[in-house]
Amino acid sequence: MQYTTTESIAGVEITTSLGVVIGNVVQSKHVGRDIMASLKGIVGGELKGYTEMLTDARTIAIERMLAEARDLGADAVVGVRFTTSSITEGASEVMAFGTAVNLLK
Repeated sequence: MQYTTTESIAGVEITTSLGVVIGNVVQSKHVGRDIMASLKGIVGGELKGYTEMLTDARTIAIERMLAEARDLGADAVVGVRFTTSSITEGASEVMAFGTAVNLLK
């Protein structure tokens, strides 16, 4: 299934808008990552464990958004956006959302 951050897909006509679809996941910190992040905070640099965790969370959120779109019978999702928020101490949410659409075939 196609998905894009733009409001349309070049060269393809959108015939029907099926509504907003959402995929989200809440990830918590791993104690090992916290220890490494604390050490890295002293010397500076990328927190690779957290980068990997957020990349995985974004992938899961996209997959869940696309599954919801498939359930609606969509061909694509346009206007995809991402948000993050802190849920509790040590846990964050990643959400992907967009508009499920049908395309002229």
